[in-house]
Amino acid sequence: MKGVKVDRELILKVAENARLELTDKEAEEFVKQFKDILDAFSQIDEVDTKGIEASMQPVELKNVLREDRTEPSLSQEDALANTEHKKDGYFKGPRAV
Repeated sequence: MKGVKVDRELILKVAENARLELTDKEAEEFVKQFKDILDAFSQIDEVDTKGIEASMQPVELKNVLREDRTEPSLSQEDALANTEHKKDGYFKGPRAV
């Protein structure tokens, strides 16, 4: 990216902000890697996008849920049939304080 000087001092400052401790060897490796990353983004900056509509969602969103429909369900009596812990037609749970 234009105007950004990538050097050892920048890498060490970023590492300090991220609370990372880098060795001299790691700092030098990151200088090269960071330059490569910024060069890749610089290539994207050069692409002519005039006349292209902005897209906030690159993948089409679809409703993947099924349609709601009513179906018969258990009666209250059937739902409570297999529990010992019931009271007044409801499940009885532990006391909440």
